[in-house]
Amino acid sequence: MKVILLQDVKSLGKKDDIVEVKEGYARNYLFTKGLGVPADNKNLNDVKLRKASEAKQAAEKLAEAEELKKKIDEMTTICRIKAGKDGKAFGSVSSKEIAEETKKQHDLEIDKKKLVLADPIKALGTYRIQVKLHPQVTAELTVDVQSE
Repeated sequence: MKVILLQDVKSLGKKDDIVEVKEGYARNYLFTKGLGVPADNKNLNDVKLRKASEAKQAAEKLAEAEELKKKIDEMTTICRIKAGKDGKAFGSVSSKEIAEETKKQHDLEIDKKKLVLADPIKALGTYRIQVKLHPQVTAELTVDVQSE
């Protein structure tokens, strides 16, 4: 009997897979636990429509991320920290401060977890910080660290 899986089933398959199982296993286990439905025309069509909808949503998110990438690539965020006469910085600039300054200066909210910053910035200057917007889209934000 052919069954469409509604959830991942260990050693059988992933969600939306069409698998061949014995009729008793399907009726007594998969259907009763809500793990699968019979692979008839209606259910096959439902799966097809759901996959098309998910693909459309994924494409929209990708396009949205591309638009945001264009904005971020063009902007420069200025962060100010205390520094001595010789340009040595006291303290550092972390991803949290960069996200806050971007919100203040450009009215653009970027999650601090999306900023790829190996170590906090501890010197004055201009830096290119990567921003992970989508698994396929990475923007570069210019951060200018200046003394107060």
